[in-house]
Amino acid sequence: MKILTSSVKIMLASVLLIAFACSCRKNVITINDNEGILGETNAPVSIEVNLTEKYLQAAYENRLVLVEISENEKEIPVQLKKDKTGINSQLVMIMPDGNPGIHKFKLVNKESPSQNIVKVEEDSIGQVVISEGDKKILQYNYNKVFEKDVIRPESNKNKQLEFLRMSGPYYEEYLKAHPTFPKDTVVTSSIYSVPRNDYIHPLYGLNGEMLTRDWPDGGHPHHRGIFWAWPEVEYNGQRGDIYALQRVFARPTGNIEYEGGPVYAQVNAENLWFWENKKPIVREHVIIRVHRSMSNSRIVDLTISLNALEDSVSIATRFTNSYGGLNIRMQTPEEQDISYFTDKPNSNPVRAWSDFNGIFEGDRSKSGLMVLQHAMNPEYPGAWAEYPNLSWVQPTFPSPGSRYRLSKEKPLILRYRLIIHNGGKPSDDISKARWDVYNSELTPISADK
Repeated sequence: MKILTSSVKIMLASVLLIAFACSCRKNVITINDNEGILGETNAPVSIEVNLTEKYLQAAYENRLVLVEISENEKEIPVQLKKDKTGINSQLVMIMPDGNPGIHKFKLVNKESPSQNIVKVEEDSIGQVVISEGDKKILQYNYNKVFEKDVIRPESNKNKQLEFLRMSGPYYEEYLKAHPTFPKDTVVTSSIYSVPRNDYIHPLYGLNGEMLTRDWPDGGHPHHRGIFWAWPEVEYNGQRGDIYALQRVFARPTGNIEYEGGPVYAQVNAENLWFWENKKPIVREHVIIRVHRSMSNSRIVDLTISLNALEDSVSIATRFTNSYGGLNIRMQTPEEQDISYFTDKPNSNPVRAWSDFNGIFEGDRSKSGLMVLQHAMNPEYPGAWAEYPNLSWVQPTFPSPGSRYRLSKEKPLILRYRLIIHNGGKPSDDISKARWDVYNSELTPISADK
């Protein structure tokens, strides 16, 4: 996360979009939000501070807060994030609602720790569950998930899976990958009904409604909530499909770290991509940072880092012209509404976001999920792919008509911000503001622990 210091002006794509600054003096922190963009979007803000032992200990124990110097003296949770040298510290907060202008906060050392923690826990089979209070936010499935263990909405808990007879391009791709397969044999989509791991499901709305879907019946049982995977993974002149769980599979290494606190919880996990479940060809790190909820939204930052372990490893969308990358399979809500936006190429900056909303089982009010692309992603902006019949909209990578060769030396890093929100489609103004704030900072990469 980029540090906000005195007199810093945030530049996006060489254009001054917003200017805000932070300073810490005599335990008073000043944040300049002249445009009101931080408060409007409830943005995470990181502040560099030099804490005394007393305040440092309070921060370690979640007893340190910020109190706004104003009539209401609103109390703001903060979370400590030390720098790599251990000399200076960072306090992370979420900017509260407020009017544009200069906001001053004083550091307060409380006697008792914060009770509202965004926490990370392992369940009985080793999956990682992030929650706030008694509400689950999401589950990161680090270990293998079998169909019998899939978490479904109440209405689908006991539904028997049905599979379609294979035909068309899916079937053709399968035959290419399995040249000895008897071509007169009836093949159904059950070939994709394979245990899977390294994905997010369920993801919940602010009112507890389940937003994502895993292991659907029909032609796409490989779909699995929010997952980062490519239909075409080429290695040594052959093609596999980590997206549809054919020949290439992500497997956990056991190297996983997580932390929780009053402002956010974070998971940093390592996986290896195995060719035919035998040879590792890619090292993957994923960082999932989940922020505390505000009145109408919650921010989840996702960073994916990929390094080749072997020569000649490349990734592409299906037929290089459709889906692949950050994949998002949602539950099908009532009044489903899908939208996406990318500025014209000559715009400055070029913003890109999507929104999916509707009325999901478990809550009668509208809610949804925004996805913001980060402008530092290679080949930005990624083309959008939309499949309304599958409750699906995604930012694809790499560019249509191309294959991206992974490097052993320099990782491919892809960053996205997911915003869980109440209500229907957000206005263009708030969507632009959310993109601007996200692109004024850097989410963590795999080396940032």
